[in-house]
Amino acid sequence: MRSITVMAATAGAASAVWAAFLPLPHAASWVYMSLSVALHVTYNFLLVLAYRHGDLGVSYPVARGSSPMLVAAGAAVVAGEQLDAFTLVGIALVCGGILGLAREGREGGFTRGIVPAALAGATIAAYTVIDGLGSRASGNAWSYAAWLFIFNGLAMLPVWASGPVRLDSGSMRSAAGGVVSLAAYAIVIWAASISPMGQVSALRESSVVVAAVLGWLFLGEQLGSRRLVACLIVAAGAGCLGLRG
Repeated sequence: MRSITVMAATAGAASAVWAAFLPLPHAASWVYMSLSVALHVTYNFLLVLAYRHGDLGVSYPVARGSSPMLVAAGAAVVAGEQLDAFTLVGIALVCGGILGLAREGREGGFTRGIVPAALAGATIAAYTVIDGLGSRASGNAWSYAAWLFIFNGLAMLPVWASGPVRLDSGSMRSAAGGVVSLAAYAIVIWAASISPMGQVSALRESSVVVAAVLGWLFLGEQLGSRRLVACLIVAAGAGCLGLRG
């Protein structure tokens, strides 16, 4: 949690500099931004629980792989984005892959690891749709992203203040991760302002395969054939969702 807080604070500080060169978002977007910050904070807590009790190679694909289908459904309801054949096939593949990952994770913290990961996926879907709507109402997607990260960093600061601040190598890695997350999600928000949200979310979540490989390389996690096949099925489903329309 402290690492995530350092990431959020670093991204917020960088965004404060960035926002000085951008126009203010339109007033209509601030309500979306407020809702998104609350969801991002909730997501942070759920992600910590998922990683604490489950492998990265299981928790990350479940959290990220479940969100595109929810984003596609949510965008269809609130933004009128239609579900087509590619979307339906993608949803089926994503669901199948997630079930495979859940089965693979039964012996590695299924009860306490999969549930928060699935809830994190629902939270991701909610804030993705909200940020898609907010960026479209803001008049400038980059401004919306900058101010979103500013307020998210401020919202996470109480966690940092609850204990001693350590400026060690771990904090430096977290700070670097904050800069990367700022760049990555700012691009997502910009893309969602000009493209279907389900498509953007699906292409974003194809990183589940990379996460499984990184967990194997750096965290000593098992990358068995069933887990690898399940990750590839999730990625294939995300690809189908990315081809919609």
